[in-house]
Amino acid sequence: MFLINILLVDDHTLFAGSLSIALDEYDEIDHFYSTQDIQSLQKMISDKSIDIVLMDINLGNLSDADGLEIAAGLLKENSAVKIVVLTGYDLPVYRHEAKKAGLSGFLNKNISPDDLISSLIHVFRGGTCFPSENGDIIIEDLTSMEKKILRLISSGKTRKCVAGELYMSERTLSNHLQHIFGKLEVSSVVEAVTKAIQLGYISPIW
Repeated sequence: MFLINILLVDDHTLFAGSLSIALDEYDEIDHFYSTQDIQSLQKMISDKSIDIVLMDINLGNLSDADGLEIAAGLLKENSAVKIVVLTGYDLPVYRHEAKKAGLSGFLNKNISPDDLISSLIHVFRGGTCFPSENGDIIIEDLTSMEKKILRLISSGKTRKCVAGELYMSERTLSNHLQHIFGKLEVSSVVEAVTKAIQLGYISPIW
């Protein structure tokens, strides 16, 4: 019988404790570890012979980088480790980014323990697990500049202010906005901001 060593990276201590208790019921799990020490992740993966890392996206004050960026960095240093996103931020753009980064799965924190174990076993055996909601549409990626433009506009800044802050002419800004409209399949700034929030490209302002 195979045994799996799991490492959870999450900023919520209560969630980590609850997951530890839930997984303790399953014989397939050899050891369950959790950490909030981002700097020592690679060492812990090696020292504890971790098979699968469960990574949240929003790590709060633990790191300036989000979980997807940290996961991508871990894979560059250790391509053998399997990383599965386990998050409450279940948005199409995050699943898309996780796939692009070479991660092994993307799961919602609302998943049942039985389904989580089944998914982890599948990943452990070499599979991937990216369940998606019906109707998910992955659209063309927004560039970092396009995301920055939308964030500034969503904060209430005028086009003139946005152009000035980004050191570009209003004409250049208009060109960027047209590209954004095309990618998001919208026809106005309001629609673009709304859809970008829905897809997870920018955070809600409330």
